[in-house]
Amino acid sequence: MIYNIISTGSKGNATVIDKVILIDCGVPFKALLQYYRDIQLVLLTHIHGDHFNKATIRKLAFERPTLRFGCCEWLVTDLLKCGVKKEQIDVYAPGYCFIYPKFTIMPERLLHNVSNCGYHVWIANNALFYATDTNSLNGIEAPNYDLYMIEANYSEPEILERIKEKESQGIHCYEYDVLKNHLSLEKCNDWLYRNLGDKSEYIYMHQHEN
Repeated sequence: MIYNIISTGSKGNATVIDKVILIDCGVPFKALLQYYRDIQLVLLTHIHGDHFNKATIRKLAFERPTLRFGCCEWLVTDLLKCGVKKEQIDVYAPGYCFIYPKFTIMPERLLHNVSNCGYHVWIANNALFYATDTNSLNGIEAPNYDLYMIEANYSEPEILERIKEKESQGIHCYEYDVLKNHLSLEKCNDWLYRNLGDKSEYIYMHQHEN
């Protein structure tokens, strides 16, 4: 499976799979210049700007009037406001497959501070699971996939130490929000170990920047 991580993290998220699927669109349009003509489907997860850049989506819809945009129901209104035509939008239901001629998509509901999902993607006899911006992957299974792109935002011992230090100094601890809304390295690894196959690959996504 060929992938190009254009950006991952709080400054923007966008990943191209096999040249034809863009997962997340949280970057300026110029970051997509070498990719956008080949993309057939844009998969969107949630409304936060580092995953959903409204100006870029508007530009993509204008430049590629036949491009497909896939999302769950919570993003449909926002896509329409960006100028994406209703007939360009494929609306998914978490836990159900949506079959295209060359690939199959299935979203998984993720726990975050807004409605969010991850994606199973089956393409060219390969399987991918992608998930960022979530506190937990409990109840989700993706055994023996070829590629996993999973958030590993922070190390639990390190973030707890930062909280302890800030509390001792009376400093606001934004890290509490991180604990509630993002996946730790430890949780990521635990989930991966339960799903990895002998030939699986994995990539840590959305790692925290100090």
